[in-house]
Amino acid sequence: MDKPAVRPRVPHFSSGPCAKRPGYDLANLDVSALGRSHRSALGKKLLGLACSETARILGLPEGFRVGIVPASDTGAMEMAMWSLLGPRGVDVLGWETFGLTWVKDLKDQLKLSDLNVYTAPYGALPDLSQVDSARDVVFAWNGTTSGVCVPDGEWIAADRQGLTLCDATSAAFSMDLPWDKLDVTTFSWQKALGGEGAHGMLVLSPRAVERLESYTPPWPMPKIFRMTSGGKLMESIFVGDVINTPSMLCVADYLDALAWADQLGGVPALIARSRASLKVIEDFVATHPWAHFLAQTEATRSWTSVCLTLDLPDDKVKQLAKLLEAEGVAYDINAYKDAPAGLRIWCGATVDPADVAALMPWVEWAYGQMAA
Repeated sequence: MDKPAVRPRVPHFSSGPCAKRPGYDLANLDVSALGRSHRSALGKKLLGLACSETARILGLPEGFRVGIVPASDTGAMEMAMWSLLGPRGVDVLGWETFGLTWVKDLKDQLKLSDLNVYTAPYGALPDLSQVDSARDVVFAWNGTTSGVCVPDGEWIAADRQGLTLCDATSAAFSMDLPWDKLDVTTFSWQKALGGEGAHGMLVLSPRAVERLESYTPPWPMPKIFRMTSGGKLMESIFVGDVINTPSMLCVADYLDALAWADQLGGVPALIARSRASLKVIEDFVATHPWAHFLAQTEATRSWTSVCLTLDLPDDKVKQLAKLLEAEGVAYDINAYKDAPAGLRIWCGATVDPADVAALMPWVEWAYGQMAA
């Protein structure tokens, strides 16, 4: 097979940091806050706008808070777990690298005494019916390193007594999240909207706020994890008065991404772009018997982090990914280091479905080179 004639216009398929939005240009960013204090009136205004526009575009229910916190999605999740968990038993779900990280945190760091751990191998989900609504539950909505997501929120009880803590970093802005069933939701800018790294987003429901104000954890709390003062929520965190110094350049970048998402048509339009990219790969897999989805069932197949296995030895799969990078048609699509050997193609909304369509013939060509 000859090399394909068409190349992806943008070969950025990394699952984090992800591709910039179509038409992105650094020169178009509002950099008026650069060199200014984040505590200045301008700095607080822009940080507050990042919070309020996030809430508006995501369609969060009345009373939900959105805050910018340190250390990306990881910082937001650990902040939530350290601050909220303890007064009830906890169920934690893990079926890929990051969910299993939360399992490890709860077992080995917080050392929770009443902890149920439900795991599944890469490509599968744990049995969601095991989750007890009287207990808190910690889980990732979408497994970035396995391409497996929960199918919906039906397994979460509307009348639950426990809290739901959801790592949604590769689902926010790309999947239809049932906000009324999510008490704590975390994500980061560098995923679905192609923002810059290091900043986390923390979304709290009124039930989560009630827990924060009624429960004091027995373990030491680092300053960057503290969300209450005198037993009351530090509301300032959720209107732009951040715990530590943010990058105002990254804030400008995120506001640009939010404006693009809004102009595109909001979350429904973002989902449509991601699903169009997945459809391209589904059609490819259906006609190429040597390519397979790592996700075992269609209902749990992610349309942001699309993970494939190939009928090649592991070393050949890695060589294939390097070949595509050397050709300049696909950057950073090797499977995550802990996952089975394969390809991980980010299909979040900032990736043009036309670029995914241009990529797949190159995957076929590269497979032919490896299989020869």
